[in-house]
Amino acid sequence: MIESLLNYDHIGIMLALVMLIIGSIIDIWKREIHDYYWIGFGGAGFLLVFINSDLLPNLFNIGISLIIAPFVLLIWRIGLFGGADAFALIALAVIAPMATFSENPVTPFSTLSNAAILFIIPFIANVIRNSIAIGKHENIFEGFEETKLKKICAMLIGYRAKTPKFCFSIEKIEKGKRKLNFTIHHAENEEYCTTPNTWITPGIPYLLLITGGFIMQLFLGDLLLSLIVR
Repeated sequence: MIESLLNYDHIGIMLALVMLIIGSIIDIWKREIHDYYWIGFGGAGFLLVFINSDLLPNLFNIGISLIIAPFVLLIWRIGLFGGADAFALIALAVIAPMATFSENPVTPFSTLSNAAILFIIPFIANVIRNSIAIGKHENIFEGFEETKLKKICAMLIGYRAKTPKFCFSIEKIEKGKRKLNFTIHHAENEEYCTTPNTWITPGIPYLLLITGGFIMQLFLGDLLLSLIVR
């Protein structure tokens, strides 16, 4: 009776979407999510397995999906994204392992792969923002003596912010002159820039991209893998 009312896959997907959407809102608002949030959803996802009679196959799928765990934990420690992003992907592997409505192939890394594709959106936004500023005859590189290549790179990864918020500086003072600085910032240890009129790179909540990557996985599968397979 319970199985006729409850579908394990669909409930897992709904739970995953609730977790990611609420988590994204919290991340935008506070830029910090407590570990207990992911533990709670991950625990609920594990208990969800027991509403289905196919216990062993579902546990096996979760085990395969958790292959992503050491990979994302390593990325977190390196500082390429935050702990919340790593724990979100681990919880997702438990709640909705390799879930999709698409006929395209998926892997434990599909959500992360799709999120990487979405990562080009901020670059496009930066180029548009800088192009508009140049179109308004703003001297966005005033005070800088840099090569054209460095200026192009700066326009891709950031912009000159009058009042920075949740951003990281990509400039430094060297021998009394302003220079562009493309050093990789640790996602959790680096302080946000508060200096006015500074070239910055936005501190994008990667959880938003993970949420988008999961939705893409549901309806399109793994886009990169699909291109390779074809």
